[in-house]
Order: sequence, then C-alpha cells, then structure tokens
Amino acid sequence: MKWLDIRVDEITYIIKKKIKQYEDKIELVDIGRVTSVGDGIATIYGLSNCMSGELLEIEGEVPAMAMNLEEHSIGAVLLGYSKDIKEGCMVKRTGKIVSVPVGEGLLGRVVDPLGKPIDGNGDIYTSEHRNIEILAPGIIERQPVKQPLQTGIKAIDSMIPIGKGQRELIIGDRQTGKTSICIDTIINQKDKDMICIYVAIGQKKSTIARIVDKLKNNDAMKYTIVVSSTASDLTPLQYISPYSGCSMGEYFMHKGKDVICIYDDLSKHAVAYRALSLLLKRSPGREAYPGDVFYLHSRLLERATKLSDEKGAGSLTALPIVETQSGDVSAYIPTNVISITDGQIFLESDLFHAGIRPAINPGISVSRVGGNAQIKAMKKLSGPLKLAYSQYRELQAFSQFGSDLDKDTMLQLEKGKRIVEILKQDQNSPMKVEHQVIIIYLVVDNHLIDIDIENIINFQYEFINYIDNNYKDIIESIFQTGDLNDKMEKRLIEAIFNFKNLPSG
Repeated sequence: MKWLDIRVDEITYIIKKKIKQYEDKIELVDIGRVTSVGDGIATIYGLSNCMSGELLEIEGEVPAMAMNLEEHSIGAVLLGYSKDIKEGCMVKRTGKIVSVPVGEGLLGRVVDPLGKPIDGNGDIYTSEHRNIEILAPGIIERQPVKQPLQTGIKAIDSMIPIGKGQRELIIGDRQTGKTSICIDTIINQKDKDMICIYVAIGQKKSTIARIVDKLKNNDAMKYTIVVSSTASDLTPLQYISPYSGCSMGEYFMHKGKDVICIYDDLSKHAVAYRALSLLLKRSPGREAYPGDVFYLHSRLLERATKLSDEKGAGSLTALPIVETQSGDVSAYIPTNVISITDGQIFLESDLFHAGIRPAINPGISVSRVGGNAQIKAMKKLSGPLKLAYSQYRELQAFSQFGSDLDKDTMLQLEKGKRIVEILKQDQNSPMKVEHQVIIIYLVVDNHLIDIDIENIINFQYEFINYIDNNYKDIIESIFQTGDLNDKMEKRLIEAIFNFKNLPSG
C-alpha cells in the first residue's frame, strides 16, 4: 500500500491564494412572491423598489413587466406562458426596463415582440438592445418634414403626399385595402436605402405568412423587419409589439437612415390594452377603454420624426392603420389617432366594391404636410388634379338629376371620369414618380379626352413604354431635377402627338 504524497507547500500556496481572492461583498437581491396568477396577469407581493415598466423574472425564467405599482403589491403582465407559475413562486427584479435587440441582424427576419426569431432561420446576433419605451425627440432635435416619401401609388403621391418623418393614418373598414397600401409602399422602397418595419398586431398567422411571402417574392424582405404578435399570442405581447418595432426603427434612424414603421393595426392594439387594463383593475372610461388610451398612442406616434442635421438627419415615418366600423370615423379610437397624426388616407367600402382601387376618398383624405413632401413637377400638377377631381364629384351628384348639361359641364364630367380611371392601380405594382408625373400631366392637360374610358388603362401603360423607349431624356430630366421644365413639357407634348399618330397595330 502506497501513502499519498502530500506536499505541504502546495496546500499552503492554494490556501493563501484563496484568502487573497476572497471578497466579503454582500449581494442584496430584491425578491417578491406571486400571490395570484391568471389571464396573463400576476399579482406580486414585495419588490418595494420596483420601477414602472421594469422587467421582472418569475421562477422558471418567465419574463414579466411591472405595470401597476400599488402600496403592498405589484400588478405585472406576463411576457411568457404561465402554466408553471403558481402561488408562492419567487420573483426577482432585473433593474432593467423591457428592451429588444436592435441592429442590422434583424433585417430580413420575422421576430416576436421581444425580438426572438420565429421564422425558423436560426438565431439573430446583435450587439445592442434598446428600451421599448423611449422619450420622443424634443422640438429642437427635429426639423420640418420636407423630403417626399414615394409610395408608388398615384392617388397618394399626387393628392395626399407623405413626407419622411410624417405620421399618416390609413383608415377604413375591414377589407378595403389598408394593408395593401402599406405593402405596396414597402415594395416601392427597393434600392432607395430605406428600412421598413411591419408590425402585425393581433393578425392571423396565415395573413402574416401571406404578407411575408409577398415581400419575399418582390425582393423586399432584405430591407424589412416583420414584428409579429398574432391573435393567438399573449395580450401583453400584442400590447408591447408597436413599441418594440418603433425601437428597432429608431436604431436605424439615429444612424442617419430613413425608416418606415407600419402599425397594423392600432384598433387591435387599443383592444389589447383595454383587456390588460381591465384585468389589472384599472378604472374603465368611455367604451370601457382606460383613461390613458390617448397617451397609449400619442407616446408611440410622437416618436416618428425627421431629426435635425446635428442629430444625423435620420427619419422615422409612421403609417398607423385604424379599422372603422361602417365608415364611422367619429368613433373613439379613430378620432384619437386622427388628432395625433399629420393627416389620414380614408378608404371607402363603396368605392372598393365599385372597382375603384385603391379605394381612396380624396374628399376626407388629407395630408397636413402637403406640397412640402412633393417634387416640383408633382406639386405643379397636384393642385389642378385635386380641383378637377372635386369638381367632378360635385357635378356627378347634379348630373344624376338633369339630362340637359352644357358643353363645359360635360367636359368636366368626362375629364373627371378619366381622372378616376387613371388613378386606379393594381396591387403590388407601384409606379415610379417620373412615370406618375407623365400620366397625371396627360389627364390634367386634357390629352385623354379623345380616348375611350375602357382604353385609358392600356393607353397609359403603352404610352409609358413608348416614352421609356423613345424619350428617355424626359424621364431623366424629371428624375434629376424633380421638375418638368418648359423644354421638357414641349418634348412631352411632341411625344403625345407622335404616339397618338402612330399607325394602329
């Protein structure tokens, strides 16, 4: 039998090393206990120093967010599934506000409201996080909205222009094309150095999958982030999703980039917040919404801005969507959001069913930025177009009652019919602004009066093709200067004359 060779000097060395490394710091951890849990809400006893909106960790690594800070308890909303949470479970403070990962790694991905990937394409690697609740930039940090954001939709870019940093509400009944306008806007940003964020709130999984497929097919996912909180997700996740999407966009905005954030839709967001508030026993107000439902959306939409040059001149444009019931824009949530935004695009069911798509009603729709967000050429044509369209709408009502109309009235009616026809546009087919200027010039300057209504759509596409092949200098001039000068206008009139006199067939 061999005795173990024990070396006293080695043991002494190890003991001395441990004594040197010994630290007598005491770590204090603020711990609470779950007293009740249900419907995605946990009531917690303790955590007397907890902050509003703080991220908490419940035993079993379930995240929660503190919302109600009461005298002896905390009302927290669960950001994970609660099947293992029971009365008496331990809760720890993290000392952090709820945050999401931000950065280039998110581009092209579908994530949940906590920034976790749900598209099956592996982990997302980012080095930064941003709080979901951030104070909006102050007045000094902003500059006026003056750069056009081209949607590629003729009716919007000509009559209801959107600028970079604007908040433009898209409002209408269900199934009138609200989401389609936003998806077309994303598709139109290809090769324009624009980051797009689509936030789906309470949508069906099949709807979100269809949108992602559409973006992939149009090569738009590479500059897009989809934040998905489906109808089957927890209500707290639906509540935080627009704030998460906004924070992801703000990262790029502060890097000097232009961002579009689409919230689809804020009606479902308000319903999710109402459900949370009632479960947290907050006092209900009008239509059972809590008293701070206006602040819910104002603090989100005020984060949209065009930053000053000193701050990098980045922009975040918000396109919130709100669903109405039977076209009632005077309901509680629609009026709230209308008062926060810089204008609204109103979509009408009657126009949609009449085959006028996009079904935009230019009478109620408005952009409070106006011509500041248009190129010079479009600004020149926008006024006469809106005037002719509104005159047509008025005369249309009168013409139903009388058959004897004078020549000028008949001319205005015929011109109005052609304006309606020219503003029709198929889904997923955005048009370059240079082409839009040429098409609108045709109708405003009465060059389509001699074309039959049923041939208008074919005529416009054939004429654009003719211009691209034979008069490229007109397109290049509008692209470079943003204007249709006298020389180019003469060239355009020449092109119209030559095209109309081409031998048929």
